[in-house]
Amino acid sequence: TIRPVRRSYYDPSSAPGKGVVWEWENDSGSWTPYDMDVGITIQRAYEKQHPWVDLSTIGFCYVIDFATMGQINRQTQRKRRVRRRLDMVYPLVSGTLPKSQSWPASPGTVTAPPVSACACPQCLLVMSVKATVSAAGPGTATLQPRKAPPAPPTTSKAPVPAQGAKAPDSAATVRGSLKPLAAQGGRRQAASTPALSLASSTTSPSGTVGGKASHPGLSTLNRSHLQRLAIAQSRVLIASGVPTVPVKNLTGSSPVNPALAGITGILMSAAGLPVCLTRPPKLVLHPPPVSKSEIQSIPGISHTCRKTTKKQAKKGKTSEEVLKKYLQKVRHPPDEDCTICMERLSAPSGYKGPQPAFKPDLVGKLVKCGHVFHLHCLVAMYNNGNKDGSLQCPTCKTIYGVKTGTQPPGKMEYHIIPHALPGHSDCKTIRIIYNIPPGVQGPEHPNPGKSFTARGFPRHCYLPDSEKGRKVLKLLLVAWDRRLIFAIGTSSTTGESDTVIWNEIHHKTEFGSNLTGHGYPDINYLDNVLAELAAQGITEESLVQEKD
Repeated sequence: TIRPVRRSYYDPSSAPGKGVVWEWENDSGSWTPYDMDVGITIQRAYEKQHPWVDLSTIGFCYVIDFATMGQINRQTQRKRRVRRRLDMVYPLVSGTLPKSQSWPASPGTVTAPPVSACACPQCLLVMSVKATVSAAGPGTATLQPRKAPPAPPTTSKAPVPAQGAKAPDSAATVRGSLKPLAAQGGRRQAASTPALSLASSTTSPSGTVGGKASHPGLSTLNRSHLQRLAIAQSRVLIASGVPTVPVKNLTGSSPVNPALAGITGILMSAAGLPVCLTRPPKLVLHPPPVSKSEIQSIPGISHTCRKTTKKQAKKGKTSEEVLKKYLQKVRHPPDEDCTICMERLSAPSGYKGPQPAFKPDLVGKLVKCGHVFHLHCLVAMYNNGNKDGSLQCPTCKTIYGVKTGTQPPGKMEYHIIPHALPGHSDCKTIRIIYNIPPGVQGPEHPNPGKSFTARGFPRHCYLPDSEKGRKVLKLLLVAWDRRLIFAIGTSSTTGESDTVIWNEIHHKTEFGSNLTGHGYPDINYLDNVLAELAAQGITEESLVQEKD
């Protein structure tokens, strides 16, 4: 199989020109370099002294944090280390670089000799549609040509730069336009029919190799080409008053979906159908930089930081004493199953573990909800839990006592920043910063004595600084004190075990967009999180209990 290769040229002021390479640490502990274009983007932000750079603009769901030299996955919040190397030296090239071919900007421009077009099925399909539209004559909506410098004829010698232009004395980025899709298609266009041309791009050059023209055609169309072509056409149509049909640019980390959306726009436009290709929305993970003087404390809430320790909440003396507090004995059990062991309540408990101090056929009823269980089953359920003196009905989830969790030690910060969330333009924003370091699991955790990881910390979360937003914050503070915000378990996104995970109380970690579902606007979020807090036994009554 024969495949084409190419040689790319970069400006000496860019990352490769300076010998700079950015790398990320993989799971085996070795370092992998970023693609050249990604490294250039990272280096450009680094030189401008930006605190971080979002790579979603170039198709990657990562944020590079220069303060911690880490790469954060904006979907999974997983963090990897990155590093900047300065020992990669590339050779400098002097003289005139080959220029790529371009369509003539005017009839009098000297053009390159016609070349054969790409023969792949996709290119043949597009060329056949365009040939049909060209033969139909005027009246079809097409793109207006962009003015471009005339291209010199292709010869075996290096092209001579235009008059008055200085020949670059270093490695520079070669910029050029795409070649025509089919030479005969261009010749068919009548003088009264507007010519269709492609915008100039910044991809690799279509230069000359051994005196022969390089292979042109739609095979050179990448994501940026497709987007620019369709967006440019939509602008022309909108300006001319032609109604447009929106074709969404599908989001995702893969370049396939945006490319499919782009080629759909090209085919529809070639058939005379007006197209409006929308730009993919940009993920805004963090707010604009905020100085310390702009940060404010939250009225009605003392301090701006809470810490937790390994100290457990107050426990009951024994499981039997806890059950006696919330149960009533049932002398005549109903004719139904115990929902814990699935045995009949009239029969002894199916629990086979350590036996409590009372008979296995005793049955009790929870005083609030009225659900009935074997006492042996309830003892086993309590001993397998946090053993914090509280009990939760396995049928309806009613909580008896004060429920606490197994959240590892950490810190919770909260303050107001002077920026508004989407959908809450009438108020500022409450920013919450959770920070939990890795450590060793305690006796209340799944694997006592084993180390656990803490990925993606510090985690930034956002609430509107409204009356309901402050209410949610106060209840989150109660949840934090009761160690209910996080837990140690298996991550549902990465599959990693023995790591810190969210504990069924959803937070908004996306500041200025809602691409991941964890951002704004979301008109139901505050009500939903209040319901989730209530399911953990945290309501407005809890605020009174905490004061007491």
